[in-house]
Amino acid sequence: MNRKEIIAAAPNAEPERQKYFMELVKELVAERARKKGRPLTCFISTFGCQMNARDSEKLLGILEEIGYVQGTDENSDFVLYNTCTVRENANLKVYGRLGYLSGMKRKNPDMMIALCGCMMQEPQVVEKIKKSYRHVDIIFGTHNIFKLAELIYDRMTDTKMVVDIWEGTDSIVENLPVERKYPFKSGVNIMFGCNNFCSYCIVPYVRGRERSRNPEDIIKEIEGLVADGVVEVMLLGQNVNSYGKTLEHPITFAELLRRVEKIEGLERIRFMTSHPKDLSDELIDVMRDSEKICRHLHLPLQSGSSRILKVMNRKYTKEQYLALVDRLRAAIPDIALTTDIIVGFPGETEEDFEETLDVVRKVRYDSAFTFIYSRRTGTPAAAMENQVPEEVVKARFDRLLKEVQEIASEVILRDAHTVQKVLVEEPDTHEEGFLTGRLSNNTVVHFKGDASLIGKIVDVSLDEAKGFYFMGSLK
Repeated sequence: MNRKEIIAAAPNAEPERQKYFMELVKELVAERARKKGRPLTCFISTFGCQMNARDSEKLLGILEEIGYVQGTDENSDFVLYNTCTVRENANLKVYGRLGYLSGMKRKNPDMMIALCGCMMQEPQVVEKIKKSYRHVDIIFGTHNIFKLAELIYDRMTDTKMVVDIWEGTDSIVENLPVERKYPFKSGVNIMFGCNNFCSYCIVPYVRGRERSRNPEDIIKEIEGLVADGVVEVMLLGQNVNSYGKTLEHPITFAELLRRVEKIEGLERIRFMTSHPKDLSDELIDVMRDSEKICRHLHLPLQSGSSRILKVMNRKYTKEQYLALVDRLRAAIPDIALTTDIIVGFPGETEEDFEETLDVVRKVRYDSAFTFIYSRRTGTPAAAMENQVPEEVVKARFDRLLKEVQEIASEVILRDAHTVQKVLVEEPDTHEEGFLTGRLSNNTVVHFKGDASLIGKIVDVSLDEAKGFYFMGSLK
């Protein structure tokens, strides 16, 4: 059969169609490997959030299925950048890396370069790459990562750059290969997209509208992971609190958690991200009563000023946020709270910033991801007047960071000199013979131990607090 006939013979239904192309590409990769006298290598660089990290595990699973072996850097036969576009700086990093790859491809003309992720959902970005970075082979977006094998087949059997960007999708393709970073813990997508349209955020435009996976598919995936040695799952969505609303038979996120809790062999359940506007009392009750849900909640604040929150389109006030924190702490006294805060949103006054500091002092976060506002073309905030001068923003950012760090170093002391359950994650990167793990509340602890403990939950005495983490000892 010729190329057109081969493509025409592909099944229309997924995932059968992708499995068909995986078999075809496997032969092409094997042939190239024979010519080179070695296996072909692949390298994925992931920018951005945990949703992207999970997508990269799926992409790596497909690449390994078709015959690539994982390389250690960009000196590989197939290089893929899974991009983020939340901040302008992320885009600039990708352009810089593409310039670097141009020289590498001249030395290795058979090298393939692919780009996917949120940045590729912006039409002006794709046009720039087509014009200025012609050494790129494949461009695809956030909605069709499952098509990687088909796109590779298109590129390997033709001479043109392959561009396949979808504006949106209603479908969720299951049952394709995944290569997990950790054998004992895994992210699990429960939904995709976002309906919130915060005025500063590009995500709803590049990830599309919310769509939830069927609970049966989620449970089946987690059961499979547990059978494969996973003890901790992180349920992932742009806003997990609105899970289930788009399903034919709607269920709440709290109800999904109840079902996940029943899976035998699963030890820990985490989730992110939770939007404060629809974190229900039902969810708080489920967290309170659970033996598996970790005592940690990431609850983005963004600003402590009700006026700024309204302009951000966050749909809650400072007072509502603080009342929610009070309800959480009343139900789960030992819960660790972390957050995201933006400094320098358009129109932010000194008074608005002081409101943010006030919330930080009242909530006393375990840690906070603090960001200087980044103007994103295509969002309502980018066109707003009263952009805050850079020197003012930097001064506020430094003040906020100092406040957050001082409070965090005090909050962590609540667990000092106690014995806690710790999931051992990896060898300590700074001290030989030591291990690194996490408490249920997400605090990191380093302690002396053997690598055979990695993936196990062990008792550790928290001997000394070091700001954001503990030094401990095995019990």
